[in-house]
Amino acid sequence: MEEKDRDHPIDLSKVRTYPLKERENKVKVSDFASSVVAGGSIQDFLCGLPRILAGDDFCQLVKEIKSAYENSRPVQIMMGGHVVKCGVSPVIISMMEKGIITGIAMNGAASIHDFEIALIGETSEDVGVNIADGKFGMWEETGKFMNEAFKAGQKLGIGMGASLGKKLMELEVPYKDVSILSTAFRLKIPTTVHVAIGTDIIHQHPDADGSVIGETSFTDFRIFTSEVAKLGHGGVLLNFGSAVIMPEVFLKALSIARNLGHDVTDFTTANFDMIQHYRPRENVIKRPTNISGKGYAITGHHEIMIPLLAYSVMGQI
Repeated sequence: MEEKDRDHPIDLSKVRTYPLKERENKVKVSDFASSVVAGGSIQDFLCGLPRILAGDDFCQLVKEIKSAYENSRPVQIMMGGHVVKCGVSPVIISMMEKGIITGIAMNGAASIHDFEIALIGETSEDVGVNIADGKFGMWEETGKFMNEAFKAGQKLGIGMGASLGKKLMELEVPYKDVSILSTAFRLKIPTTVHVAIGTDIIHQHPDADGSVIGETSFTDFRIFTSEVAKLGHGGVLLNFGSAVIMPEVFLKALSIARNLGHDVTDFTTANFDMIQHYRPRENVIKRPTNISGKGYAITGHHEIMIPLLAYSVMGQI
């Protein structure tokens, strides 16, 4: 190969440069976190977060929840079963008692774990062990009492969530103070349960009745839609750990509310989870707020992030 055909390193001597002060930057020292001071409060922590990425998002979300509370706008939560299993029910109940949380929607797993906690103070079996001999999910009191609740609720024309709260009160369960369902029933906070037939252990029980399960959960879907219709102009909806069921239910409820003429715009959503999944990202954060509003993705363990949120909000109101 001849010398003239070979590649040669480009000559950088004539490259133009520009003064650093003319550049627009995304990160400024004014946005940095504050130095840590021993003995600081939760509010010191919150104010000391960097105003960058999730640090700024978290602070903005706290402000939105505070504003909703102060302006009597709804703050609704959706939740999956893992939230109860992480032990944060007392934290959620604290926000219910304070009047911050105005509505709760949960999948079937969350209702089961909450019901068992109320009943015996324990939940979450070892599935790997019990599936081996067909014992998984076949627990008498859970299936019996919950299916009894649905049947009684159907006769009264009430939904699944209210039926379970009512049943727990009637049973005078020993751990009602750490039950979201029981507390919601006592405080008259709309609480709905959304199930898919076959996803929950109580559907395996001899007392299960598909028509009753379907009707009471469908009643709750309509109740939830009524609550979603109130979110516009300052409301907040938080999804705690439901990756599929609740994001799908929410999107349909929102569509119905808007179809019926409710102005559900200019509200805030947030998804709290250990991993950000497709449906929460699209159906909670992006699609519902693309007209107006804001959606936040907060990633982390429920047992840390939910108490952190609660302490941050309650410390400002």
